[in-house]
Amino acid sequence: MVYTPAQLLLAIAEHETLERTCAALRGLTLEAARKLLRGAARQLQQEKLPLPEAKVRGAGRAIRVHSDGAARGNPGPAGAGAVLTDSAGNVIARLGRYLGRQTNNVAEYEGLLLGLNHARELGYREVEVRADSQLLIRQLKGEYAVRHAGLKPLHAEALRVLRSFDRFDLQHVPREENALADEMSNRAIDEEMA
Repeated sequence: MVYTPAQLLLAIAEHETLERTCAALRGLTLEAARKLLRGAARQLQQEKLPLPEAKVRGAGRAIRVHSDGAARGNPGPAGAGAVLTDSAGNVIARLGRYLGRQTNNVAEYEGLLLGLNHARELGYREVEVRADSQLLIRQLKGEYAVRHAGLKPLHAEALRVLRSFDRFDLQHVPREENALADEMSNRAIDEEMA
């Protein structure tokens, strides 16, 4: 099913817990946040600005998944992050998830899986993976063996998901080219620790 931005905002206003958002935005009450979301939804409905179906469903085009993982301590509090962009570099989705106490390498795999699974849910059939973890990319390419027992199931799952796409490409990139995914993995930790 394809949802319009207005439908999404209405669902958030009615069902999403906004306490963290209100706490982060000092002075914004829960009721005021819901009122703002409902107003934005009404405005979008009046303007009739649905999400482009190609971006929602993928329409067979390739999507780029920038993934990253962060661990403060190794192991320590960890987060997974992914940013999905189209071929023009437009951001389709920013994703982050807190992982609890994990190693940085587990977090790297979790970030990749977070992005790949979201790309698949959106209906994309081709994926270009960009990550700043040499270990992750080289293990997935078969250049490095997976020796750590905790990484073996994540490695197998990542390969399974990658092979579910019609085409995939894996590329190691410098950290600077992966800043948004890094931000999402660290934000997941920050929000949990706040």
